[in-house]
Amino acid sequence: MAVNNELIAEKFSLMARLMDIHGENPFKIKSYASAAFTIDKLTEDLLQIPREKITALKGIGPSIGKQIVEILDTGELTQLREIIQKTPPGVIEMLQIKGLGPKKISTVWKEMEIESIGELMYACDENRLMLYKGFGEKTQHNIRETISFYLKNQGSFLFAEVEGYVHLIQKNLREFFPEHLINITGAFRRQLEIVDQPEWICSIPVADLESYFTARQFTIQESTTEGIRVSGSENITLKFACVPRALFYSSLFETSASDAFLESWKKSFPPQDHPPSEEFIFQQAGRSFIPAPLREEPAILNKAMSPLPPLIQASDIKGVIHSHSNWSDGSQTIEQMAKACIEQGFEYLVISDHSKSAFYANGLSEERIRQQHLYIDELNQQLAPFHIFKSIECDILNDGSLDYSDQILGTFDLVIASIHSNLKMSLEKAMNRLLRAIENPHTRILGHCTGRLLLSRPGYPVDHQKLIDACAEHQVVIELNAHPRRLDLDWRWIDYALQKNVMISIDPDAHSVNGYHDIHYGVLAGQKGGLRAEQNLSSYSLEEMKNFVSKKR
Repeated sequence: MAVNNELIAEKFSLMARLMDIHGENPFKIKSYASAAFTIDKLTEDLLQIPREKITALKGIGPSIGKQIVEILDTGELTQLREIIQKTPPGVIEMLQIKGLGPKKISTVWKEMEIESIGELMYACDENRLMLYKGFGEKTQHNIRETISFYLKNQGSFLFAEVEGYVHLIQKNLREFFPEHLINITGAFRRQLEIVDQPEWICSIPVADLESYFTARQFTIQESTTEGIRVSGSENITLKFACVPRALFYSSLFETSASDAFLESWKKSFPPQDHPPSEEFIFQQAGRSFIPAPLREEPAILNKAMSPLPPLIQASDIKGVIHSHSNWSDGSQTIEQMAKACIEQGFEYLVISDHSKSAFYANGLSEERIRQQHLYIDELNQQLAPFHIFKSIECDILNDGSLDYSDQILGTFDLVIASIHSNLKMSLEKAMNRLLRAIENPHTRILGHCTGRLLLSRPGYPVDHQKLIDACAEHQVVIELNAHPRRLDLDWRWIDYALQKNVMISIDPDAHSVNGYHDIHYGVLAGQKGGLRAEQNLSSYSLEEMKNFVSKKR
């Protein structure tokens, strides 16, 4: 970028805001902010002013003048580069979020230990911001809305973010073109957790499809004889491959599988001319039908020599495990959470508020635990036969110990152990913490085992095989956290867990009754990992869950 007044003003403005985030000298911060304002209003081009006269400009002192000359000569500002190196990229990115000034960003980073916009979005979902000075309910709502808009312009989406939109497009197209074949394909049909652009296979002529979207104010990004790419006001690119009707099912099959699966398939089976359905393709190959979510690894082809067992369905979930109430950072009472469960047909609720180390989430002290348990006893009498299990999401501390004494831990029906703090760890450190927590006899479920937030942070490094082996040895269930930004345990490790007879638990980690819907995304991820209902803890009936709870490790 060419050096001009605008660029120089931007550098000084960024310098002032980053210094404010870092809590540096307010007088220096003001000098950079004033310089940015002055330079932005200059009518003269700084490039045309002799270097020695720059410091004579009104509002520009010797120190700022020297730095202006540095930018003019090199295009860079050393001091700015140094402070950028000390600041996480995600923290700098937060400056683009309306309603987040440097002071609030400093709180988010230094007090909440949040270093990316995605993490901040997740904190808004969990009502975390309202626990800090300067963040009321309205501020939290506005920040969440602004982040949501911002993320829609970044090009990659969580499955959950595009699901409703994709199904609406599909419904509208089928209604408008009832005589044509139209089907969602690609990453979305395979139920991948991240979708870059939703894709379709259809028999609609390109010209007709182009006319349809143009009439609805979509932008045609690309149009060829083979298909089009369009985008609407949601800034989501939609890709359509237009094929002859006779090629529809073969094209649908090929675009609904991973490269590895498809390569293995083509080596094993000859191509089929004009198959009338996907089922026919598998039948002719002597294989049972493989749903699109399972078309990832070639090994599934051998399993499909016999009928594949039914995958878990949302209707198989009998209870809500891992939910938070307003006793910690949830937004509703335990009674409200329980009654919503009853209305939705669930048999039980496992309430798992945060433990005391999670001060940022209003974690429970020992005295508040006793009070909560008395309250749950009263609710269980009122709501029977529905049952609320007493649980806690217990922080795994730095040394791998849990957050309470054995005596306190023994008062819970079950303990979910999770890491929430000090996430920047080596593999050795992370595994030491996790393995010690798994060995603790009170741990029944290991929560969101990598700490990842999709499109936001990768999580701490984990040796999945060693972790799963330890859970098998100590009979610890591994959570599949169903929040669409977590989906942790990753579906890619579900098969190994099942080989080791480790139970999975699809849990919503709900912070309100609306969070129960996230079970849907956990089920989709479970299906992708080949999970069956009998291998999932939250598919247990109430009586089965009571038996599970009664059998302490």
